[in-house]
Amino acid sequence: MNTLVDDAKQHGSAVGLTGDRIEIEGGKPLRGRIELKGAKNLVTKAMVAAILGDTPSHLRNVPDISDVRIVRGLLEVHGVRVRESEDGDGLLLDPAEVESAHFADIDAHAGSSRIPILFCGPLLHRLGEAFIPDLGGCRIGDRPIDYHLEVLRNFGALVEKLPSGIRMSAPEGLRGAKVALPYPSVGATEQVLLTAVRADGITELSGAAIEPEIMDLINILQKMGAIISVDTDRVIRIEGVEKLEGYTHRALFDRNEAASWAAAALATEGDIVVGGARQSEMLTFLNVFRKVGGAFEIQDDGIRFYHPGGELKPAIIETDVHPGFMTDWQQPLVVALTKANGVSIVHETVYEQRFGFVDALVDMGASIEVHRECLGGLRCRFGQRNFRHSAVISGPSHLHGADIEVPDLRGGFSHLIAALTAEGRSTVSNVGIIARGYEDFIGKLRKLGADFTLLA
Repeated sequence: MNTLVDDAKQHGSAVGLTGDRIEIEGGKPLRGRIELKGAKNLVTKAMVAAILGDTPSHLRNVPDISDVRIVRGLLEVHGVRVRESEDGDGLLLDPAEVESAHFADIDAHAGSSRIPILFCGPLLHRLGEAFIPDLGGCRIGDRPIDYHLEVLRNFGALVEKLPSGIRMSAPEGLRGAKVALPYPSVGATEQVLLTAVRADGITELSGAAIEPEIMDLINILQKMGAIISVDTDRVIRIEGVEKLEGYTHRALFDRNEAASWAAAALATEGDIVVGGARQSEMLTFLNVFRKVGGAFEIQDDGIRFYHPGGELKPAIIETDVHPGFMTDWQQPLVVALTKANGVSIVHETVYEQRFGFVDALVDMGASIEVHRECLGGLRCRFGQRNFRHSAVISGPSHLHGADIEVPDLRGGFSHLIAALTAEGRSTVSNVGIIARGYEDFIGKLRKLGADFTLLA
């Protein structure tokens, strides 16, 4: 049992789990309304940013997910006081007593999360030193931290690799740097932002990621007193300042969760209103959703996603960095594509091993072949490296129930969709991983009319 699952089970009342398995009776359309909270990929980074402030911060619209609890634990072992706001919608984070933490404490709270690497810049500013253990994460491809370490070295950090982890120090403080990313990495962009805002001088970051969650993090840092400009050519310039204040901010909605429920509505021939979702951040997804044969209705307080009847259409999809089609969107949508009449092609260009989840779909009756070749027109880093990163989906397929083990966050939710779509009964195990990024997904399934039983 991994740490994420242990965490989900420990907080079973919060995430709706009493065990690690769900038995699902498929074939029933999902119908109803659910509400989204803030984006996992923004909230956890915003919590880290609070370390940079000289006064407390108030982050609103915070989801109750295990990744948030992991970061909360990491903040608390570093002396940050974290408590829930009176309205129960957010967190108050007071960094007045930030202090160093021991490797063992950091390791115990981090589990397999990669979040600790983003603590380094803020802690170097506040304390002059930082420690991180070995880092894990979802098994979807190579996500090394070496580039993060090189970025920190550019700012003047001294990096020492130890048997238990990595120690960093900045005896002369951090200074602005010129950083060019070979690929628009979200994590590396966050690293630069969290480090540069209080570094001495100007930092120029080229090849930056510009995802909505990145822009919302920039909004937060600007509220704190940072000076940041974003050019149209993926260049971000940060003018370092001596001090930052706390922030009050409502987190951007989770567009990845919104797309997951949209795919569930389409695959189960259902009708789901996703409260809190907005059109502007989902423009690319909405276009593909419509091309496949799904329908949507933009409302003032959310988006309605539904199957309008008739056959679904095959599609050619290539994942890409924003504003392209998100890699986190393709896995749930692949399940819907197994119902399309024809041949669909999905070319994954962001994470080289993201198709591990399709083995379970094939066992359930899907016709999916995964290839090493680049089956698309986008420039791709993986074509000559023997990674199975292109999928050919032939449909329509009639899925049948099976025993499934969740491999990673998005793949796990995709397995839930497949089980909900399939004829007969499926048992999905290792579902604690899904609680990393989907708040109360059990409660939401229940609200949408899914037929399932939680197993001890």
